[in-house]
Amino acid sequence: MRVRSVEDAASFVDRVGIALAWGKVDVVLPSLWEAIAGLDADWAVRDEDGKPTGFTQEFDRFWRWKDELPEQQLACAGRHFGTAALLIAPRLLAAAYALTGRVAEAEDFREADLETLDLEVAESVLENGPLTGPEIRRLIGTTDRKAVDRAVARLQRRLVLTNAGAVERRQGWRAIRQDLFARRWKDSLRRLPSEGDARRGLALAVLEGAGEVSAADVAGALGWRRKQAEVILTELVDSGSAGLRDEDGLALWTQP
Repeated sequence: MRVRSVEDAASFVDRVGIALAWGKVDVVLPSLWEAIAGLDADWAVRDEDGKPTGFTQEFDRFWRWKDELPEQQLACAGRHFGTAALLIAPRLLAAAYALTGRVAEAEDFREADLETLDLEVAESVLENGPLTGPEIRRLIGTTDRKAVDRAVARLQRRLVLTNAGAVERRQGWRAIRQDLFARRWKDSLRRLPSEGDARRGLALAVLEGAGEVSAADVAGALGWRRKQAEVILTELVDSGSAGLRDEDGLALWTQP
């Protein structure tokens, strides 16, 4: 069914487990954009010459909902498994966080051996609550936007920071707020699984969302090594949670 409300969007993310915000060719995960607009939909209203004159209604909904989902804590949003912007169902956050090896407390990033700038960024969010990029730069006393953006990206990848909604600005795009992952999602992180259970749960979510995957597909979606993904997928076969077939020498894992 087509997603037609932010509640539908939350249900979609919960059903698939892990979704791209915007589709990416080399990642097998389903995307919120396609769930809203369908395959091959155009984001723009265009004139007779094909020049964009504005957003379509579907893209306007997508642009709002991708920020409203984390703001309302209906789904976790950020670049948490690599470079792709993802939406993760709250039911999978404990599995994701378990792989950090940390204890799921707001200040646990202090034990993560962070770079100096990354630590300053995290400390500013800890002390002041959710912050936008410009607010972070002002608080830590720098005008280097690119350096802070890179620090935020590294901190999201390590599940220190996560998106917490967006605020309007006088000019340009809305600014994304950053919050501490362990603080924003503390209710979802009360009981962390073992590393093995966590990896199997995340791999299974990718398989269920895609229907059929290679080890490279899972590795690309979750930011793992291919061999590591292959080991976990084989464990899913052994437990009866996945099937396995061969296609011209390529191992493909399927839903049982």
